[in-house]
Amino acid sequence: MQALLKPELALVAPPQIRRRFRQWIFAAVVVWLLTGVYLVNTQQQAVVTRFGAVVEPRVLPGIHVALPWPIDRVTRLKVQQLQRLVVGGDAADTVVGRSQPLRSQFLTGVQNIISLRVVVQYSVASPVDYLFRTSNVAQVVASTVETALAQKVAAQSVDAILTSGKAAIQEDVRATSQRLLDEYRAGVLLSTINIESVTPPPEAADAFRDVASARADSARIVNEAQGYANDVIPRARGQAQQLLEAAQGYRQRKIDEAQGDAERFTQVAGEYAKASQVNGERLYLETMETILPKIKKLIVDNKGNLDLTIIRRGEK
Repeated sequence: MQALLKPELALVAPPQIRRRFRQWIFAAVVVWLLTGVYLVNTQQQAVVTRFGAVVEPRVLPGIHVALPWPIDRVTRLKVQQLQRLVVGGDAADTVVGRSQPLRSQFLTGVQNIISLRVVVQYSVASPVDYLFRTSNVAQVVASTVETALAQKVAAQSVDAILTSGKAAIQEDVRATSQRLLDEYRAGVLLSTINIESVTPPPEAADAFRDVASARADSARIVNEAQGYANDVIPRARGQAQQLLEAAQGYRQRKIDEAQGDAERFTQVAGEYAKASQVNGERLYLETMETILPKIKKLIVDNKGNLDLTIIRRGEK
């Protein structure tokens, strides 16, 4: 019985195995074809290479289709992510007390040595250049910024670097470095270059502090003087304007009074001319009414008799 069943199994098993094998082959082909479908996130861009040659230099976010792996290879980059590097010594070295004087010291235009630490932030501008033009993009960026910084510092004085010239130096270094990186086709976009630390050499630190203190005192004195001038000058101008307005008012008042007196005198003269005798007597009487009450007087009758005892009593 068993001998009779074995041939039947031998005839039935191979087609099932072949069908299952074909299913596995089909599933493997489907999975292999699906490797050509890829997703690029919103903050990313991708580069597609076929047997090592670039076929898609910039693939924007979304779902895309390429030839299955390993024919096509997809490399994704976060183009909007800012990358950071330090030129002139790492901040961690300063924290633990290790210094790198050769990396952080620069020569100024007046032959002074000054220590600088610059923080550079950059992003990917061209994915193809970023991936295939240079083997170490961070080192290229650091060397380019360091070169531009050395050239700019060499044309500046110490005072400009320590005070008001820092912002201009940062912008000039960024523009110069970006131009050089574009010539190198490094695929990098410089976002900011910030001079984080500016310090003199340890041997000259005390002298630099004295100069900085004197500069601060000078600025403080100038500000105080400017504040005093801003307080005194407007007040003096206000007083001068007040005196000028008072003088103009006094002048106008006197002119008005003089014109009024002249007008009255003209009117009186006109009335006086109409009846000169009557008006003359009236003016005489009015004048005498004003003067006589203010003086001592002696009245003598028209006969000429004078009682001298009245004078004596008056003297007593």
